[in-house]
Amino acid sequence: MSDAVLNGELRRTTDVGNSDEPKRKRSIDQTYINKVAVVLGAQWGDEGKGKLVDLLSSTSDIVCRCQGGNNAGHTIVVDDTVYDFHLLPSGIIHRQCLSVIGNGVVVHLPGLFDEITHNEGQGGDLKGWENRLIISERAHLVFDFHQAVDGLLDSGKGGIGTTRKGIGPTYSSKASRSGIRVADLLGDFSWFSERFRALATLHQRLFPGLEINVEEEIERYRDFAERLRPLVRDTVTLLHDALKEGKSVLIEGANAVMLDIDFGTYPFVTSSNCSIGGVLTGLGIPPRSIGSVYGVVKAYTTRVGDGPMPTELFCDVGKYLQQKGGEVGVTTGRARRCGWLDVVVLRYSNLVNGYSAIALTKLDILDELSEIKIGVAYWKDGKKLETFPADSARFLREVEVEYITMPGWKQSINACRTFENLPENAQKFVLTVEELLGVPIKWLGVGKDRKAMIQLF
Repeated sequence: MSDAVLNGELRRTTDVGNSDEPKRKRSIDQTYINKVAVVLGAQWGDEGKGKLVDLLSSTSDIVCRCQGGNNAGHTIVVDDTVYDFHLLPSGIIHRQCLSVIGNGVVVHLPGLFDEITHNEGQGGDLKGWENRLIISERAHLVFDFHQAVDGLLDSGKGGIGTTRKGIGPTYSSKASRSGIRVADLLGDFSWFSERFRALATLHQRLFPGLEINVEEEIERYRDFAERLRPLVRDTVTLLHDALKEGKSVLIEGANAVMLDIDFGTYPFVTSSNCSIGGVLTGLGIPPRSIGSVYGVVKAYTTRVGDGPMPTELFCDVGKYLQQKGGEVGVTTGRARRCGWLDVVVLRYSNLVNGYSAIALTKLDILDELSEIKIGVAYWKDGKKLETFPADSARFLREVEVEYITMPGWKQSINACRTFENLPENAQKFVLTVEELLGVPIKWLGVGKDRKAMIQLF
């Protein structure tokens, strides 16, 4: 070391070349880099994310949910068995996988245990779930009064068509720092009881007439606490340890980017970040751990609830897509609105999430159509929109959609298992979508069963 004077101030400098002292090693820690794969909805949800997660879970060590609650619905078909998951990660039916419900998820315990019981009755794949389900101690709890408030807020004029599962009110409690977490329930129970009474009183003041049997609920959650306790861990540390050990982690996004509270068609959105940012905050993993980001895209567009949807069809084709595609919400049972594939939405979705590749699902639903349209641009007042509008709730209701029209293939593709097996017009449709979006398509869904998925590379 040597001393030097700079601007009248003594500074210590390092003689890197001449010093006999050990040099500091400057190496990049590779521990976390590119270890995590993410599956996200690229439209308004219901794209078939569960099916892709099921496929990727077969080679994953851990599958995680990072946001949302039981407002999501993922369907897995195994031979003749149908599993409906709302809070459980879709990887739960793979016995080599740990399934993690992360800190960013809001958990309705009655719904969770009912979901487990229901799916246990469907088939044997859920056997031993208690040995592979882990819930974050930092996750917030959804109470029945949250669900009641959700219904009150969404009824009448001004409602946005929520699932009424209490998700928004719970995230509101979380943001106002009055929420209750899993750790509160499993700690000193008197502390939980005190916080529950305070939270219930607050909601009763805000919503006169809201009925809550506070003491009964507290006792009910005393039982839930003991059922929950064996499942709870510090999932942040668990995931970091897993990444250090080189384990593969798969993230299952719920909802979709167009329902993201920041980037979606606000206010007709959900109450969490269901884009790539929600993965980081909802699990506590570093950005450099993210490797592949897969966007799931339905071959047409659907939406549940209110809000703008520029390519929506009100004709017989829309009814055909709804019926042929079985477009009924897993969580709510509501019919989904249907329309042509909207590439403007997909480009914006890719802008936010940066997809590595796309899974294009339900291609088979287009089998019987003579011609197929793809929305490629929005126009308003004679001008083409160059960016996706923030004021989408109003603006998108007034745009005109520019379409390209392609010939259909008029034959079943359900048995196809390679790209080359597809009819020529189906191949052209896939290649056109890939070119318009500028992201490679890696998977094609051609049927309900888990085997009905073509991998392209």
